[in-house]
Amino acid sequence: MDIQVFLDQKYRQYNTLDFIETDPIAIPHLFTKKQDIEIAGFFAATLAWGQRKTILNKCKELLRLMDNDPYTFILHHQESDLKRFLTFKHRTFNDIDTLYFIEFFSWFYRRHHSLEEAFTIGYTKDEAIMETLLTNFHRLFFSLENAPSRTRKHVATPARKAACKRINMFLRWMVRKDDSAVDFGIWNTIQPYQLICPCDVHVDRVGRKLGLIQRKQTDWLTALELTERLRTFDVNDPVKYDFALFGLGVEEKF
Repeated sequence: MDIQVFLDQKYRQYNTLDFIETDPIAIPHLFTKKQDIEIAGFFAATLAWGQRKTILNKCKELLRLMDNDPYTFILHHQESDLKRFLTFKHRTFNDIDTLYFIEFFSWFYRRHHSLEEAFTIGYTKDEAIMETLLTNFHRLFFSLENAPSRTRKHVATPARKAACKRINMFLRWMVRKDDSAVDFGIWNTIQPYQLICPCDVHVDRVGRKLGLIQRKQTDWLTALELTERLRTFDVNDPVKYDFALFGLGVEEKF
């Protein structure tokens, strides 16, 4: 079996609008405004663990609490509007975490136009820049004075050797551009060749089965190893194969 030919075929099979319906990317696809897509996408990626149906339902619940207008809510909510979030919970992500995310977004969007600016601190065109960008983003995200320590577990960083699968997934959504209209491609500084493959349990399993991963544990170095192998198939857009690996794992139980 030629792995590249196989993965190219599966990429074309799964990188379609049908993919959106049951995936967390369906959440930011509810919106058209750039900032709404960013905010809804970041929350959706953060909450993306567990059953996909539950993830979608909890994301929609959270957006309803923001009046289904997240950017406007982030910029213009009153203190009294925050009480409605005190009962929100998804697995270990609770009201404390939700309120801090809202506080950070409120602080950030009053100073910046796009969330991409938070992910491009120290940006260069270097292929290996992502570790620096994610580390700097994490530092910025928790730079507010009252950042709760418990919330740190919900935003991964390579500095702790985490695979950063949810943030890498979010970045794929924002950065990749193709004709399928699944990923948004609304960011222009970070380039597709710089992305790191989201290494979730399905991608990890299929990647190992295909011999794309040799490292025993799953961490940041594993994500780098997998991405390096995928770059040998497409140096400009290695993370497109996330569709293939995830589809094989979830839909075909490969």
